[in-house]
Amino acid sequence: MPEAPLIDSFAEIEDPRHPRHPRNTLYPIEEILLLAICGAISGADDFVSIAEFGEAKLGWLRGLLPFEHGVPSHDTLTRVFGQIEPSEFERCFRAWTRRIEKKTDGQVVAVDGKTLRGSRDRASEEGPLHLVEAWATGQELMLGQKRSEDGAGEIATIPRLLEVLTLEGCIVTTDAMGCQTGVAEAITEARADYVLRLKDNQKGLRTAVERLFKARLDIGVEPDHTDVDGGHGRVETRRCWAVDVAGKGLVDEARWPGLQSVALVETERFVAEPQSEAGRAEGETETERRYLISSLEADAEKILEASRQHWQIENGLHWVLDVAFEEDHSQVRTQNAAENLALLRRLVVSTVKKDDWIDAGTKNKRKRAGWDDEYREHLLQKL
Repeated sequence: MPEAPLIDSFAEIEDPRHPRHPRNTLYPIEEILLLAICGAISGADDFVSIAEFGEAKLGWLRGLLPFEHGVPSHDTLTRVFGQIEPSEFERCFRAWTRRIEKKTDGQVVAVDGKTLRGSRDRASEEGPLHLVEAWATGQELMLGQKRSEDGAGEIATIPRLLEVLTLEGCIVTTDAMGCQTGVAEAITEARADYVLRLKDNQKGLRTAVERLFKARLDIGVEPDHTDVDGGHGRVETRRCWAVDVAGKGLVDEARWPGLQSVALVETERFVAEPQSEAGRAEGETETERRYLISSLEADAEKILEASRQHWQIENGLHWVLDVAFEEDHSQVRTQNAAENLALLRRLVVSTVKKDDWIDAGTKNKRKRAGWDDEYREHLLQKL
């Protein structure tokens, strides 16, 4: 079998099935995991299609492991993935990320939640699975995930995720839901910095920060940093003002561990319409203001860049999962099975999206892997 760090990392998973049951010896756990990994690489998005992939590629799979009794049914795959403890599956996943991660100081780690809408089980009245995830934006690498349990929501789940990650030297970003004192404390305890979106869920702090920047704008204080980009008739201008607040009594910083600065980001988007007869560029302009709090010093350029990179978890991970993997349509409802399969999809995103062996999008790369044994083996070696 080709060398693959992922296969080595997942070899530590214990078979959750009872060893004395004869049916459990037909399909060794390593064969089940290899089948699921290869199927996910090759465009199979649920256990039915993974089993069908295995039937079609049984000869190729037998070049890697014996598969003496063929491939397991989709029912067997669902049952086994439902029995594996997600914490065990995620531990092996994190071992894999540590083997391939190239961490640098200042790396942005975006934290956000995603609901798997198709996992709702109406028969048992069990709500859909909601996951909180950490995404290393520069490496496009999933670092870990945790399930929001018993309605606890993201606020309680984010610290549980952060405490199992190695984040020293990183900049952790969240949307407004993660702007909580407990989240700030978990980040600083991990020896990392934070840039947190501030909205009305922290009304007192939001009001104080708004008042601070209104006073500065009213007297014409220029932005500390501005950048502009665009194309195809769109121009986006981002202006950032950043203020040191540590020890100055400008906001109630005592409640927020490590708080050093606050920032205002103003984004102006111009979308051009077809040029008029006079040749003037006409169009619509939209302006949005966002407030941030940070444990970084008042470096407007650095804070703005971290804020921009946060959205890569939406564009680079969640959008890909919905389009290339059709995750929202997945009908896997057994919670452990749904959670473990979701993690499998994310490690495939981390590998396939970055691969440059062929020039194609993630969806078409997976199709190619389903057709082309050589390309599938190439991706397996990169995992």
